[in-house]
Order: sequence, then C-alpha cells, then structure tokens
Amino acid sequence: MASVPSLASSVNQRVADALASALPEAGAADPLLRRSDRADFQANGILALAKKAKANPRELATTVVEGIPTGDLIQEIEVSGPGFLNITITDKAIIETLAARALDDRLGVPLAANPGTTVIDYAQPNVAKEMHVGHLRSAVIGAAMVEILEFTGEKVVRRHHIGDWGTQFGMLIQYLLEHPHELDHKSDEEVSGEEAMSNLNRLYKASRALFDSDEEFKTRARARVVDLQAGDPETLALWQRFVDESKIYFYSVFNKLDMDIQDPDVVGESGYNDMLVETCKLLEESGVAVRSNGALCVFFDDVKGPDGNPTPLIVQKSDGGFGYAATDLSAIRDRVGNLGATELIYVVDARQSLHFKMVFETARRAGWLNDEVKAVQLAFGTVLGKDGKPFKTREGETVRLVDLLDEAVDRATAVVREKAEKVGLTEAEIVENGQYVGIGAVKYADLSTSAARDYKFDLDQMVSLTGDTSVYLQYAYARIKSILRKSGEAGDRKPVAHPELELAPAERALGLHLDHFGELIAEAAAEHAPHKVAAYLYQLSSLFATFYEQCPVVKPEPELVVGENRLFLCDLTARTLTKGMSLLGIRTPEKL
Repeated sequence: MASVPSLASSVNQRVADALASALPEAGAADPLLRRSDRADFQANGILALAKKAKANPRELATTVVEGIPTGDLIQEIEVSGPGFLNITITDKAIIETLAARALDDRLGVPLAANPGTTVIDYAQPNVAKEMHVGHLRSAVIGAAMVEILEFTGEKVVRRHHIGDWGTQFGMLIQYLLEHPHELDHKSDEEVSGEEAMSNLNRLYKASRALFDSDEEFKTRARARVVDLQAGDPETLALWQRFVDESKIYFYSVFNKLDMDIQDPDVVGESGYNDMLVETCKLLEESGVAVRSNGALCVFFDDVKGPDGNPTPLIVQKSDGGFGYAATDLSAIRDRVGNLGATELIYVVDARQSLHFKMVFETARRAGWLNDEVKAVQLAFGTVLGKDGKPFKTREGETVRLVDLLDEAVDRATAVVREKAEKVGLTEAEIVENGQYVGIGAVKYADLSTSAARDYKFDLDQMVSLTGDTSVYLQYAYARIKSILRKSGEAGDRKPVAHPELELAPAERALGLHLDHFGELIAEAAAEHAPHKVAAYLYQLSSLFATFYEQCPVVKPEPELVVGENRLFLCDLTARTLTKGMSLLGIRTPEKL
C-alpha cells in the first residue's frame, strides 16, 4: 500500500514554500488553501501575513506567484482582489494522482501519523428490556466511528456497556426462583430473538405486577438485591440466566442491523463491580470526593440546582449503595489503566451530557484523565416522528426497534422488486438486496444528520430513489458496475488512465472530489463526524450523475482513449463509493 499525497496538499506545499522565501520572517506560514468556485483552489492566507509584516498584500501575493513553478502540477495562478491567489491545476496532475490512488487498495488514503488506542462505548441496551428506537442512534453512530477510526490506523476497542445490574434484578430473580420454568425454551433447537424477548417481557410484567400488589413478595425481592450485591452463588446463577436470555435477543437485533457484536466486547455495569469500593476510596483519600450527609459526593462550582445550591455528583449513596457515577468512573479507570486508552468516546444521548461532564471532570481531578488521555461524549439528539415530536406508536408507546427495521426492509424490498425484472434479479437477490437497502436507508438517515441534531424518522423519504438517501447512492454504485460490465471492464483488466487528455469540466469536478477522499476521512475521524462522510458520498454521486450526463462513456467521440479514461473515472468512483459506504456500515449491491 502506498499513500498518495492529495492535490490540495501538494499545492499547499508549493504555496507555503514560495511564501517562506518571499517573507522569511513569517516562518512556516499557512496559505489557508480551500476549494473555490472561481478556480480549483484559492489561497487566502496572504492577507493576514501581509498585515502582520506591514507589507502590501497584493505586492506580496505577486512576489509569491513569481516563486511558484507552473506546468506540471499548477497550470496557472492569478492574484485576485486584495491578495487572494486563484490556482488552477493541470489536467495531467489530476489524472496522474487518481491513477496512483487506483493502484492502492486503500485508494491512497494515508494512515494517521501517530495512531493511539480509542475505546468506544456504544450500543448499550438493558438486560430484560426491549430495544426501542432510542437505542438505534448509539449503535449506528458508534459502529460507523469504529470503522472510520480503524481505517485511519487507530487501534479501536469496542465496549457495549449494557445495563445488567441494579435493584430491578431483585424482583426478577425472586420471581424466577419462585416460578422456575418461566425462562424455559420451547425446544432444544436454536432460540429466536423474538422468543427470548417474549419470555423476558412476560416475566418482567408478571414480576412487576406481583411486586406492586404483594408486600411479602416485595420484601423478599428487596432481600434478594442484597444477596445479589453480596455475590450469593444461587442468586448470581439466576441473574446470569437473565443476561444470557437477553443476549440472544440483543444479538438478533444487531444481526438485523448488520452489525457485528462480539461477546468479549460486551462488558456491562456488572463488569466493574469489583472496582467500586476502591474507586470510592481513591476519590475520598485524594480529597476529590467528600462526605456530605453520609453520601460520597463531588462538587462543582458551575453545577447548581434550581434552588441555587450546588448539585453534586453522588458516587456512593448514604446507605452504602453505588450509583451510575461509581460504575462510570471505575470504567474509566479500567479503560485507561488496563486497556491503555488514549481516547475514550461515549456515544450517549445528549440528555446525559451533564452527568458525563461531571464524571469526566471528576476523573480529571483524580488524574485518570489528562492531556495524554481525553474523554469525549459524542452526544446525539432524539429520533422524531414525521410530526416532529418524539417517535411513538399510535398508542403512545415507544416504537420497538425490531418492528421499525422489519418495516424498513419490507418497504425497501418493494422498491427493489419494481426494478428487479429490468436488471434480472432472482428472488433470492431481491430479498437480500431488500435487506441491504432497508437497513442501509435507516443507517444513512441517521448518519447523514449531524449526531447532535434531532432527526425525523420518515420511511417514505428514506427509501426514496431521489434526494439524499442511501438508496440513491446504492443505485449510483450499481449503475457504474453495470456500465463497467457492459464495457467488459468488470473482470481483472482495470480501465486505463490517460493523463495526456484534456478534461471536460464535469470530469475535472469529479476528479478533484475523488482526490479529496483521504482528507475528508481524516477530518471525520478527528471531529467524530460520520455525517461528513455521508455528505461527501452524496456529493460524489451527484457529481458522477452530472459527469455521466455530459460525458458519453460507452460511445465517446472522437476516440477510444477518451472512453478508457472515462471508464477509469467510473471505476474509481465505484471503489470510493463502496469504501465510503462500508465505513458507514452500509452495503452496496452490485446489481440493483
């Protein structure tokens, strides 16, 4: 594999070198290069430098231009306005750079200079509870960030912090103890996620009803919590049955979402139980946490309740019980100390922002986080219905995630079926593509919105063939594959690039965008912004559509070489599309 410097970085280097020799006292100055609609690039950095050096910006710009060689990379540079540089690249440099990208499996995208270890906490369902639409975003955004960071060379450790501990288990375990066959399976064959969840639902409702109506059962259930926390073997064995049954269900949902979740990555709240006492001891001895009315608390100057009094983070309650804070702080200790994390990313609902702000600040005061090890919350907004209100069923219930995914796949399969005959899909391919398109539509709708914003869940819009949808991108990919098949370029013989040709405007626009892929990935990784990848891919598909319309590919005039070069652009576009979509967790069928 060979990383290929982008055209922008090469141009940037040339302008920076010329700036340094024209104005040595400025040192290594940033030319502030960006894409422009007046030329290929515009450099805006000269104005600020001239101001600092008390020089005339236009004169400085002219001197800089004189020091930049043209011909191979840069075709022409003009000074515009008070000292901007408008820079046009040669057609030859565009195609040569893309040809170098095409030789590499990674499309010439460089690995990060100093990769670290990132622990991503995402997809956190609760044991014995059904997953609903609120669980979707954490799973989808987290999985995309894992792929994007791994692609840049980062070592990524996945963590699914499932809710598998707490007082509600006393009620569930006690009920199971008194009704031992409630979680039994109908047969010895593999249990479906639906069966596992209906067992858990039934047991949860029955135990809740008994807990609310029978005081003696309530007393036994509360005593059972104490046994659980004390590690009583019989109680723990029953607790484990709930966790195992829930995992059958979780994994079936993640499987529907086309997400790979491995057992060792699932470390629930219970995984940190052995550390809680020590975490509290360390915080108290260092003075980070103090006792207040018997509870162990951490106070902050800027966090106050409605009454104006400080609202602390409670690490341990006055009765000796531990809250979420103790578990979250212990998880930070484990992730930094044992897993060697240099960055922690928490993909968690924005409504928990205050909790995490307090937890991170506490960990900093304790020395577990510092300049070398940082923690961030990748906070996400709410999924809304078409009416702009939080997404609910007609009966006002939260929407089951499974129902939502099934409906998306049904809608998508109908869309695929409409065009199936034309492209010659078998029934098996229609079913498979329906899944890829339906699940892709749900993921893309989520990932094409900045995580912090709420978004409307509108299936009609999501499976539409037009507009900013994954189906539009999947069709663009399938269309290119069809063009390549028809031209006989789909086999081992790759289309040939021809740097000697002059490029049409649509070819240039497509080429420059293809070259920007690596820089875009680096940006999305650094900013934890998968929506930037989605935006890039949508723009790529739009630029391809314009190119295909304006530049005949299969029967170009006047010569074959032009056609070869255009097929080369088609092939690289398809490879970039499929790579980008895979980073978002979306599949691209070859025929659609």
